[in-house]
Amino acid sequence: MPIYEYICEDCKAQFEKIVINRHEQISCPHCSSKKATIQLSVFATASANGSKPSGGSSNSGGGGSCCGGGCGCH
Repeated sequence: MPIYEYICEDCKAQFEKIVINRHEQISCPHCSSKKATIQLSVFATASANGSKPSGGSSNSGGGGSCCGGGCGCH
C-alpha cells in the first residue's frame, strides 16, 4: 500500500495518508478540507549493510544531509 504526502490548500498542513483506493476522497486531518494536493516524496536508502551511499557530498558543514538538500531528515 503506497503512502502519499499531501499539503492542504486551506490550512497549509502537511500530512501523509495510506491510500488503498486511488479514487478515495482525501481530507485534511487538521481542518477536514477536501482540498489537498499530492506532493513529490523524497526518500533516502541505505545499502544492505546499513552504510550510507558513498560519493556525492559530505555531511560536514555544508548544510546538506543524506539527500543533499538540507531537508532536515537528520
